[in-house]
Amino acid sequence: MDETLAARVLPGPDEDQASADRRTVRLLDRDRYEPAEVLVGDGEELRPGYLIDADIEWSEPARLEAFSLRRPTLYAFADAVDPVFEVARDLWETARANGDGMNSSVTRNTDGEVNGVCYVFADGGAGDRFREFRDGTRPLEPLVDRVNEREGAAPREVFVLRPDDGGYVVVTIALTKGGHFAETLRDTYGLGQSGESVV
Repeated sequence: MDETLAARVLPGPDEDQASADRRTVRLLDRDRYEPAEVLVGDGEELRPGYLIDADIEWSEPARLEAFSLRRPTLYAFADAVDPVFEVARDLWETARANGDGMNSSVTRNTDGEVNGVCYVFADGGAGDRFREFRDGTRPLEPLVDRVNEREGAAPREVFVLRPDDGGYVVVTIALTKGGHFAETLRDTYGLGQSGESVV
């Protein structure tokens, strides 16, 4: 059965050891918030975070037949980071002091202009919040949608970071893709360049 759906590209389970002609990515159905693993062919330019219209052949295994790029947002994930930037650290300390499981604030550049939004979430316990964000079982979509509703829909860069001392997860949305804030986060946490050739 073929189906066309709006989907967010997430990191695939084998993204670091993909073969040339048989690569798996994870797509999050934007309507049902359900992740699914699909095969893509050699040369498909799909980066985590891209919002696409996907034509999927639901055979076994599922296969991405074609796609069109709707918005080239980028997602990046980093575990065991150190140090955590000050805004995130302060948000978590406030959340803990208040007995809250999450906290959020806008971020600003040195001129006082808003350049992003930062969220912190308690991690550990029964779940693994970092893994859930990465594999789509806890979608980042509501956070991205909230920013787009306020700022207007545009490509963003979304960073999901877990400090090396654990306890919480940071989700930071840089308003400007490729802007100074996003580049600073990439440099600080060794995330490198996106490797995009589709823009």
